[in-house]
Amino acid sequence: MTRKKICVVITARPSYARIRTALAAIRDDDRLELQLVVAASALLDKYGATVDVIEKEGFKVDRRVYSILDGENLVTSAKSTGFGLAELATVFDDLKPDMVVTIADRFETMATAVASAYLNIPLVHIQGGEVTGSIDDRVRHAITKLADVHLVSSEGAAIRVKRMGEADDRVFVTGCPSIDIARLVKQQPRPDIAKLLAKSGGVGADLDLSNGYIVVLQHPVTTEHELARAHINETLHAIKDANHPTLWFWPNVDAGSDGTSGGIRAFREQHKLENVHFYKNLTPEHFLHVLIASKGIIGNSSAAIRECSYLGVPAVNIGTRQRGRDRGHNVIDVAPERTEIKQAIEQNYARGQAKTSTTYGDGHAAQRIADVLAIAEPGLEKPIVY
Repeated sequence: MTRKKICVVITARPSYARIRTALAAIRDDDRLELQLVVAASALLDKYGATVDVIEKEGFKVDRRVYSILDGENLVTSAKSTGFGLAELATVFDDLKPDMVVTIADRFETMATAVASAYLNIPLVHIQGGEVTGSIDDRVRHAITKLADVHLVSSEGAAIRVKRMGEADDRVFVTGCPSIDIARLVKQQPRPDIAKLLAKSGGVGADLDLSNGYIVVLQHPVTTEHELARAHINETLHAIKDANHPTLWFWPNVDAGSDGTSGGIRAFREQHKLENVHFYKNLTPEHFLHVLIASKGIIGNSSAAIRECSYLGVPAVNIGTRQRGRDRGHNVIDVAPERTEIKQAIEQNYARGQAKTSTTYGDGHAAQRIADVLAIAEPGLEKPIVY
């Protein structure tokens, strides 16, 4: 039996966490052949060199696509998308996959979607139909219209995709693969967090985590990129004033990231941050272990909304980046203002774990995804329902 070639493109640190269990399911399925392309910021050391984690965890990388133009602003985001499109067209022409899989809503995923569509390769979109605000919605919904198969995380997302004119038999509610990892981690014995983090290096204060700690992961908002430095400054003041041990993870490559990272560096030079240690990256499992053991996550990462809702980890969501995304019981929304942020941090310290939510899946998405990929034959003519 000829195996169907499934080409998955990973462009960033969060994309790998969102797809990893599905990668394993595809690789281990006799009906499928996994082709893995790693591109964009997932290749760069300054964003944690996700490709190293991918290979250490046993996946073979078939192609690497260097496409990120330095600068971290609107112009470089647009140009990086163009570079990615040119390079991925060549990669797909070389690998000749039967299907291409793209993930979520980052700007680099547009390159994957357009290249696949113009090469007449059926496109599979994971995590379509969600609502978050910012440029991400436009990217996500544009990919939905380019995609031939939709593997969505929730019933609400499925309804939205169908309302955009996509045929019912092309939309499958699989759940989010990131929840698969969360389910497995939740069942595992708790590691010694201090020992786990000691292997990851980082820079900053030596922290005593025995009486609790918080996690910070805050990205720039693309449509508010000029405010990135001001926003991160408010969070830095709140974290400094709260004075709880804090594990701070570096932002992603979106426009405004230079303002976010520059703001962090300037603050470290001007103030003594004796309660913060900074990290670039952890494996998905290690990151979730760190979250479970924490008093909560602060920032605007989708992990706070998705995985943490399943794990019951309290979350302080700052600003507009996740506006509109379906929420569990764990989230407190605040403005990018230091007093509000600090108050919400203290509230999370007091309330402890939240109720578990299965909004984004039950932790069994990977096999559902592999099964859909094995049987789906979407063809090149896309039925549109109006």
